[in-house]
Amino acid sequence: MVLTHFIRKSFNPPKIPFRQYITMERRNFIKQSAVFTGSFFIAKDLLAKNDGPIYGHGNMRYRMDKSWSKADPIKNPVNDCHEMVQDSKGRILLLTNETKNNVLIYNKSGKLLDTWGHEFSGAHGLTLVNENGTEFLFITDTVKHQVYKTTIDGKILMTIDVPLETGVYKKPEDFIPTETWVDTNGDFFIADGYGSQYVMHYDKNGKLKSFFGGRGDGDEHLDNAHGIVIDRRGVTPTLLVTDRTRNCFKRFSMDGKLMEIIKLPGACVCRPVIKGDYLYAAVLRSPNLNAENTGFTTILDKNNKVVSNIGGTEPVYKEGILQPMAQAEKIFLNPHDVLVDNDENLYVAQWASGKVYPYKFTRV
Repeated sequence: MVLTHFIRKSFNPPKIPFRQYITMERRNFIKQSAVFTGSFFIAKDLLAKNDGPIYGHGNMRYRMDKSWSKADPIKNPVNDCHEMVQDSKGRILLLTNETKNNVLIYNKSGKLLDTWGHEFSGAHGLTLVNENGTEFLFITDTVKHQVYKTTIDGKILMTIDVPLETGVYKKPEDFIPTETWVDTNGDFFIADGYGSQYVMHYDKNGKLKSFFGGRGDGDEHLDNAHGIVIDRRGVTPTLLVTDRTRNCFKRFSMDGKLMEIIKLPGACVCRPVIKGDYLYAAVLRSPNLNAENTGFTTILDKNNKVVSNIGGTEPVYKEGILQPMAQAEKIFLNPHDVLVDNDENLYVAQWASGKVYPYKFTRV
């Protein structure tokens, strides 16, 4: 009655039966309402996907998702989240020293697909290698003083113990390996980052070929040689080794000759991670290892110039010299590793940070 009275009084309807006119108007109203409602939810969905602050600098900027991992902390807990890799199937493997499940396997959306491992109480370094189409892992254990080569699902194939044959190691406790890297011919390098600070070069069968570095004051020596990678961005491959205490990466020839020092003032960097032209690294603490909960993530270009800091101060160069960097936003406590996926998104694992799962950073 009210609707009929309103339409008769407010409109001049066309010359058709009034009931037919009312039906037409109702249909138009419902159709327009549906369009509006659909538009509202689409806009809401887009807003949700793009919600939250953006971190980083220049063209290397990211939006953070702290709830990326969908793992249940009761069923699949983590302790320290040490390192991450992505396999050829696109799955993301996380290494933790929680022996209820040393390796957690995710898809890129954060759904937990599988877990394995109960024996690596000092699980620290995780490296993926593809040998003729088959993928393997190298895991370092700082508690057991060993390095393991495993299948992708955890079967141990090789164990490397303290390299007594060097003559510089006297007991297993001197050897606390933190990282490995594998060359194209199967040779691999072990960084003894928490032990005697040497880098050991082995053939693919685990026979020691040479070693270099070691604790000392000269530039050729290392202090907290936390990570290692083969850098193939140049004409010839070289080794990049972390010198975390001294806030730098050091470039060595493949036979261990010092070539360059990449100074990163204020950044106690973890392992170097190379993807494309860029070098990424978690900065555990700043400006030194005594400053708890002061970490961020740094990104360098192919010329070794810092171009972005996630959670850190904007990189500033004066007369070509990088000025000291520091944490600017407390989005991290003690980040330990960075994974760059095939879409150039980042995943950051943290050490001693309240047993949190990794955070995802989507590039914008």
